[in-house]
Amino acid sequence: MAVESSYCSNNTSLSDVWIQHGISHCFLDTLISSLLFGFILIFGGTQILIYRKRSVPLDVQFQPKPHWYYVQVTLTVVIALQYLLRILLEINVIHDPVFIYNIVTTVFFILAWLFSLTVLRVERKRTLLNSRRVGHGAVLLIFWALALLGDIPAFASWSSPLWWWKLSSQKDNIEFSMWVTRFTCTLLVFILGLRAPGLPKKSYMLLVNEDRDPEQGKPLLDDASPTGTSGEYQSISEQEGSAWKGFYRKSKLMWPHVWPSGHPILQLLVVLCFIILLANRGINVLVPLYYKYIVDALTPQSSLSEFFSGYSSDNTTTTPSPQTGLVFPWKDIMIYVLLKFLQGGLGVGSIGFLNNIRTFMWIKVQQYTSRTIQIRLFSHLHSLSLRWHLGRKTGEVLRLMDRGTQSINNLLNYVLFNIVPTIVDIIIAIIYFTTAFNIYFGLIVFIAMALYLGATIFITEWRTKFRRKMNILDNATKQKAVDSLLNFETVKYYGAEEHEVDRLNDAIAAYQSTEWVSLASLNILNTAQNIIITVGLLAGSLLCARDVVDGKLTVGDYVLFSTYIIQLYGPLNFFGTYYRMIQQSYVDMENMMDLLDAKQEVKDIPNAPDLRVSQGLVEFDNVSFYYNQQKPILQNVSFRVEPGKTLALVGHSGAGKSTIVRLLFRFYDIHGGTIKIDGKDISQVTQSSLRQAIGVVPQDTVLFNNDIRFNIRFGRIEASDEEIETASRAADIHDRIETFPDGYETVVGERGLKLSGGEKQRVAIARTILKAPQVVLLDEATSALDTKTERNIQQSLDKVCTNRTTIIVAHRLSTIIHADEILVLKEGYVIERGRHEELLAFGQEYAEMWQQQLQKAEDENNVQNLIREGTAESPKKTD
Repeated sequence: MAVESSYCSNNTSLSDVWIQHGISHCFLDTLISSLLFGFILIFGGTQILIYRKRSVPLDVQFQPKPHWYYVQVTLTVVIALQYLLRILLEINVIHDPVFIYNIVTTVFFILAWLFSLTVLRVERKRTLLNSRRVGHGAVLLIFWALALLGDIPAFASWSSPLWWWKLSSQKDNIEFSMWVTRFTCTLLVFILGLRAPGLPKKSYMLLVNEDRDPEQGKPLLDDASPTGTSGEYQSISEQEGSAWKGFYRKSKLMWPHVWPSGHPILQLLVVLCFIILLANRGINVLVPLYYKYIVDALTPQSSLSEFFSGYSSDNTTTTPSPQTGLVFPWKDIMIYVLLKFLQGGLGVGSIGFLNNIRTFMWIKVQQYTSRTIQIRLFSHLHSLSLRWHLGRKTGEVLRLMDRGTQSINNLLNYVLFNIVPTIVDIIIAIIYFTTAFNIYFGLIVFIAMALYLGATIFITEWRTKFRRKMNILDNATKQKAVDSLLNFETVKYYGAEEHEVDRLNDAIAAYQSTEWVSLASLNILNTAQNIIITVGLLAGSLLCARDVVDGKLTVGDYVLFSTYIIQLYGPLNFFGTYYRMIQQSYVDMENMMDLLDAKQEVKDIPNAPDLRVSQGLVEFDNVSFYYNQQKPILQNVSFRVEPGKTLALVGHSGAGKSTIVRLLFRFYDIHGGTIKIDGKDISQVTQSSLRQAIGVVPQDTVLFNNDIRFNIRFGRIEASDEEIETASRAADIHDRIETFPDGYETVVGERGLKLSGGEKQRVAIARTILKAPQVVLLDEATSALDTKTERNIQQSLDKVCTNRTTIIVAHRLSTIIHADEILVLKEGYVIERGRHEELLAFGQEYAEMWQQQLQKAEDENNVQNLIREGTAESPKKTD
């Protein structure tokens, strides 16, 4: 079929935008294809030139090869080929004439999509060395978004016979199928573009540093992250990428808290909230519409023309004729007021009745969300290994928990009840103005909204890095404050109060410096939004006023337009705020998700049985363990503790004594050998049952900031008050507790600081007695006490260990001379074993340690004797 010589179809031109109740194919295709081709050619070409000059090739080992990347490429090729197929079908199947615009737009579309593949390949093969961005650049993301938006205006032509919505012919069926295919493929490309499956998930700098030789002392690339106050808390991954990175994963985390499974009442409340949300969208259309009806009823059709006809060429006016034939629209007024009551806005800051009801019903859902996420996070933190807890910063973790939990509630409110309704209102407004007025009103609204949303998203994405840095500095500030308060005794010992205040002042100053930049950029965003909104309102109002003067529209139509557009701009003014808050919430979620991503190092095997201890036989069989592979802690350690017997572990610091205690509790998994209790491998039973069977009296007893009764009852939660007092008597602490003004209700203070060292140890002993374990571990339980207190405590410990398998980590050898067997550890090996007398007879390591402690005790006794005799001299100062 020959190509027609005219650019557009017969009897139309490119300037004809609205034809037969629909958008002109010629105008729309030319506009969209030119926009896409021009955009990708200019900005994509600029990006390629920048990459050619300033980027480096990305090593093949860092290029992911997921199937989704090839799907992304395939879909792009399908879209390009679809345009070629469309024109071939018009020639050979539909037999429609082909105009110049068909050929031009097809070429533009195909070239634009193929050029986007070139940009995609450059981003995959090369990377900017200093860039911390992950994911696709703004050029491709905007291109895909424009392509997706380019197919949406077709909905405005729903009633036009020139389009294919009615599916009344073969041509309609083919064109509709092509549109569905194109729209679906473009949507999938856009979604995949957000996830960027073909690009690394980390910056090149971070990838190279992670891939370096572990023995190397410093990174291959210098890290440009801030140092000092924030550097110790900041990681590269926290700085880079959009806050929308990981959107699917974050949404998946939130979904169980939006839809409360197993709670039908809460589910009903969620459904009702969404019904109210939909009702509000309809009311937003009806309010300006009824306002139009009222104005039209109160404005005679002739009054406006008479008014303008009153102006003469010499600028003199005549008085218009009186308004007659008015109708009293009392029904419309009552409906309008009712709708405003439901919608809100009758007073300053008023909230509509429906929104109040929705907010009221959402309270329970929000409380459920907050509770479940806090419990989930708290439970996860308790499930983490000892290694993680030893490296945590308590103040920072608490801050992350608080901010992360609040971020989920904020996200649900902003996304479900602000952002989504605003987007829906914009789409409804574009369709309504296009169909009820004309295409130009729809274009004005569409362009204004697109520019507004684009500027908001672009500037807010730019501001994200400032918000991330604020979070990091805020974490550092709170952590310093909490750490300083927890160590207040050390601060006072060294008179370092002023130093601690200066440290906190520096941290706050660094935070406020970044906060200033963040607030300044916020003002830039607000100014840009106001300019766009004002220009859009001005253009629409002038166009509407002209059509009213020309008689194409009524005064009520002008009121309808101005009321609707101002009503739309109202929530849109807050769109930037909502978007910023969503960004902030997503950033806040990142740190919380880092906590949730922390892996549980020690896990129960599937369907692990409980450990049931009947005797208390403990066996270590060739156990090897290390914290760092280059420095083994235990090497092939073997021993056996018979039921009811006592084993003592001695050795210099770092020999591995306390590590054996931790391994028996299974705080870590061993790297070789087995540990058994009553013949059962502890790695094959549940951790909770294992730890329930073992009692421990540690060297440093830490108590909850609660009363004494609570701390003792922690040994067995269900114990009665009588059992607690019985355990206290056995630990020889009951009489001491009775002397306190509040007795067992005495609050011990943070970490038990209100009690003396001996009192804390006795509370720990009472707690262990109450637990009544089969196996007892004493981890240098008396090493920090004076000799007299140690002897008193030792008597209580003897009661605890009676008829129980006992393992003692000893610092003072005098406390373990009664042990059935003593193991001497050195550099992870058992170098001696035997009873006290046997080891002394060997004359090796144990005998040397015994002599050293005897000499030390003798020296202390001599000093005490001199003091008692009054002959001891004060130490002299030396230069």
